[in-house]
Amino acid sequence: MSEPSGEQIVSAAAALHDALRARGDEIEALRRLPDDIVATFADAGFYRLCVPRVYGGLEEDPTIMMRVVETLATADASAAWCAFIGASSGAVLAYVDPLQATEIFDKPTRVLGGVFAPRGKALAPAAAPAAPAASNVYSVSGRWQWGSGTQGADWIMGGCLVLRDGEPDLLPTGIPRSRMFLAPRADVEFHDTWNVSGLCGTGSTDFSFNALSIPHSRSADLTAGEPLAGPLYTFPIFGLLAIGISCVGLGLARAAIDELVQLAGGKVPGMSVRTLAARSRTQADVARAHAMVAGARSYLYEVVAAAYAFAQKNGEVEIAHRRDVRLAASHAMETSARAVDMMYALGGGTSVYRTSPLQRYFRDVHVATQHMIVGDQSWETAGRVLLGIDTDTSML
Repeated sequence: MSEPSGEQIVSAAAALHDALRARGDEIEALRRLPDDIVATFADAGFYRLCVPRVYGGLEEDPTIMMRVVETLATADASAAWCAFIGASSGAVLAYVDPLQATEIFDKPTRVLGGVFAPRGKALAPAAAPAAPAASNVYSVSGRWQWGSGTQGADWIMGGCLVLRDGEPDLLPTGIPRSRMFLAPRADVEFHDTWNVSGLCGTGSTDFSFNALSIPHSRSADLTAGEPLAGPLYTFPIFGLLAIGISCVGLGLARAAIDELVQLAGGKVPGMSVRTLAARSRTQADVARAHAMVAGARSYLYEVVAAAYAFAQKNGEVEIAHRRDVRLAASHAMETSARAVDMMYALGGGTSVYRTSPLQRYFRDVHVATQHMIVGDQSWETAGRVLLGIDTDTSML
């Protein structure tokens, strides 16, 4: 059986639209993605998009992941969020020891998830040399927030500071070394913490590793490690995370505009004899929102395509490209939130009812904006690079 093409995977996402939208209340009430939807996404290849081909993945152009996520988000933002988390997490396998990566991704429907932030601690064995062997086993403990999709994942990752003899292990730059450690779901403790205003169905609950014994070979250094060769893995993994978030925003904005257009044709606001669509403010704001979102989307896709083309040709992604990807992602997320706000406001009293999709789009988009990858820090870092100010670009 031949592998699905990128276009076929995008089409598969589009084909799920009506079914996902019909299950929106169920997904929100469950507070995680139902197992059958996780399995459907796995069968469609969504979670394989960034997994290296050598391990059975698809190693696709990042714009394919973007289109899949954006398409899913027009139906259900929580489902789209889990899809991009699973997809981007697959790229971590490019940094893992090949034997371990093969064991982890032992069939094409495996799902990975986790949190990059180094909130855990990995204690190196006392007798370990400064340059660790693949067989070295660490004692890994920690608790992580924002574990989106982890309850449906087979393997879960947690970022950790590496401690040697009780002290942080330092990189040559003097920065503490951090690594992502992977554990099977059965070894992970979950905490029921995901009671939130939006993106309720992402299952972004806390999880813990409790003194797990994990070999060095089942870990990855995403900032100083050497990934497999290939343009996708010269592309910044934090950039993949940022564009996934922003594409959820773009999908929400598109859905909000479409919902308002449908509502405006039939709604006659109180104290009026004209439909909402006949109002000049409605006409102007819908046009503005459409142009804003289209412009932000074009900018995002343009810079991602340029970065990937540069990587294909040169085997690297320059700082200027990394800066532009993060800048475009933050801009797309911010613009999407503004567009959703405008549609929510135009909807008037209708927007506040649970029966209106506009209230969910409003809640979902304002949880997405809170992610640090598209927050103020990303603007500041990009601005420092643009101004020529010395800055830490490891997170770009």
